[in-house]
Amino acid sequence: MKKSIIAFYKFVDINDPNALKLDLKKFLKETSILGTIILSKEGINGMCSSNEFEIKSFKGFLFKNTLFSDLEIKESFHLKAPFKKMSIKIKDEIVPIGDQEVKPKIKVGKYVEPEKWDEFISSEDVVVIDTRNDFEVELGSFEGSVNPKTKSFREFPIWWKKNRDKYQGKKIAMFCTGGIRCEKSTSYLINHGTTEVFHLKGGILNYFEKLAVNEKNKWKGECFVFDQRVSVTPQLMAGSFELCFGCRNPINEKDKSDFFYEPGVSCPKCHNTKSEKKILGLRERQKQTYLKFEREKIKL
Repeated sequence: MKKSIIAFYKFVDINDPNALKLDLKKFLKETSILGTIILSKEGINGMCSSNEFEIKSFKGFLFKNTLFSDLEIKESFHLKAPFKKMSIKIKDEIVPIGDQEVKPKIKVGKYVEPEKWDEFISSEDVVVIDTRNDFEVELGSFEGSVNPKTKSFREFPIWWKKNRDKYQGKKIAMFCTGGIRCEKSTSYLINHGTTEVFHLKGGILNYFEKLAVNEKNKWKGECFVFDQRVSVTPQLMAGSFELCFGCRNPINEKDKSDFFYEPGVSCPKCHNTKSEKKILGLRERQKQTYLKFEREKIKL
């Protein structure tokens, strides 16, 4: 049976995240829903998966809460659950940028609907910035976009301070996976004096959902997602990447045919970064994983 995968976020004042966590745990305890939900006083951010019946019930549970009655939920499907457990965490920020003055609920950039995005970013007076991390950009991005080459979202403000003078007089258009990082990045730019700031409503996943993306569109490649699918195609199907166990970076068939690729141990990106002790430990883990797989095959 195919699994429904939902992604959602909302910047909203939550006075007591701990009480909300207890309510969520009580509801989810009676289900087989897996995923991650992050709560903070600034809002909620989550990705969850289960069968369609349970996900429909969970959406109803969320909508009954007046804080989330207008919660926008993006949904896709996969043959198996892309999460291993259910985790609810309370953090200072639902997506960390490290600047307490950034408040998307109060101040945020102008939304551009997915259907108008390609045309908008084709204008000469628009600079398109990918706010995702460098390893995500490698899998796919919008043609002509700027890659800040950040390792984490917290580095984005540092990059902007160093580079903002290059984009004086331009409209700034930003995008990310599901829209949440752009809520923070556009709010940050506005706080620091940039007025013409725009972002893709609902992010790349909403763009995929609303458009029949093909080679004529501005998007090229696949989109990294933070679950066991690793990446999705523009048709919202599981992509061609998997994670290297050694460094947790996405790898494809080309990487796996490289001389430096060793299953469960290393890939071309991390082959010379580990101690001999670490390599031996990874090799032993890979051996035990293989033996377990063989035993399970015999049982079948």
